[in-house]
Amino acid sequence: MDYSAHTSERLVSACCEPANEPAWAEFIRRFQSLVAKTVLRTARRWNATSPVLLDDLVQETYVKLCANDCRLLREFEPRSPDSFYGYLKVLTSNVVHDHFKAGLAAKRGAGVEAHSIGGEGTEGEVSIANPGHRNLLDAERMVLLREIDQQLVQLLPPEDLQRSRLVFWLYYRSGMSANAIASLPQIHLTTKGVESLLFRLTQQVKSILSRPSKTDKAGKDADPDRKGFRQAESF
Repeated sequence: MDYSAHTSERLVSACCEPANEPAWAEFIRRFQSLVAKTVLRTARRWNATSPVLLDDLVQETYVKLCANDCRLLREFEPRSPDSFYGYLKVLTSNVVHDHFKAGLAAKRGAGVEAHSIGGEGTEGEVSIANPGHRNLLDAERMVLLREIDQQLVQLLPPEDLQRSRLVFWLYYRSGMSANAIASLPQIHLTTKGVESLLFRLTQQVKSILSRPSKTDKAGKDADPDRKGFRQAESF
């Protein structure tokens, strides 16, 4: 079906249907520019403009949209024609703000305050009326997730990095099924392909995290973060 003539509200509804690749292709075509521009503008408030980081934040926005069987899309209630544009802009801004706030959360013990360059009340950093806004990940979990992500970066070849990381986190952080992930147009894998990729990545990460850590002369664990990895329940 051609969704190019559909209203934003009808398109969003279609994206909530199982494995609707044409709808998602139109969604990305229609909203990709808005998401990318909002990510850039919001990240600048945190004095961050790395192209790699910006791309990660765009991907994180799509992860957020797809999480829990597209719950945010399903719960969206239009207030006016094309109100989804404003909704998506706010959601994207919140994703970016959360990213930087979560990164600073681990440093609060050192007296680092979590705030953007723009200060309090910056544009986009507001709550979304319909869905409950995600609470910030606690510092320990954030360290764990980032360390696992670093392992993925080291494991994956550059040409596969973006897609494989997206598949991995859509599954483990957003709870999407392999079938749902395979239905996304940017993945270009069958359900079996997604399952195979997840199995391979999971085994590789578990193998690295289960290696004996370095110990100091007193025999104590010199790598406390690795101890936290072993307690990760995501795997």
